[in-house]
Amino acid sequence: MEKQTFSKDARIRKKRDYSTIYQQGIRNDSRNFIIITCRNQSGLSRLGITVSKKVGDAVKRNRIKRLLREFFRLHKTQFSPSQDIVIIAKKDIPILTYQDVCKELESLFTKRSDA
Repeated sequence: MEKQTFSKDARIRKKRDYSTIYQQGIRNDSRNFIIITCRNQSGLSRLGITVSKKVGDAVKRNRIKRLLREFFRLHKTQFSPSQDIVIIAKKDIPILTYQDVCKELESLFTKRSDA
């Protein structure tokens, strides 16, 4: 069984990396999220999360980030290696359950793989 951790290697942490992904990546959006995907040279799938203060207070922002990290942690084997993924939460996002997040992101990623 493969480890299902979310290590530092699986995170996008540098502003330079975010800028590159924003400029060169491919965007898809749904009702509550925008995803930007871009190839990388590291050989690993990495995740970056952007949740602005327009989304809500700190409690709401942190909950969204926890849900997104958990989705990525459990589904990272389904992503192609050497891919950077940035998920941006749109403003005025309602309170979501984990199942809502899974359904919405799975539809986004399947739409992305079809293109």
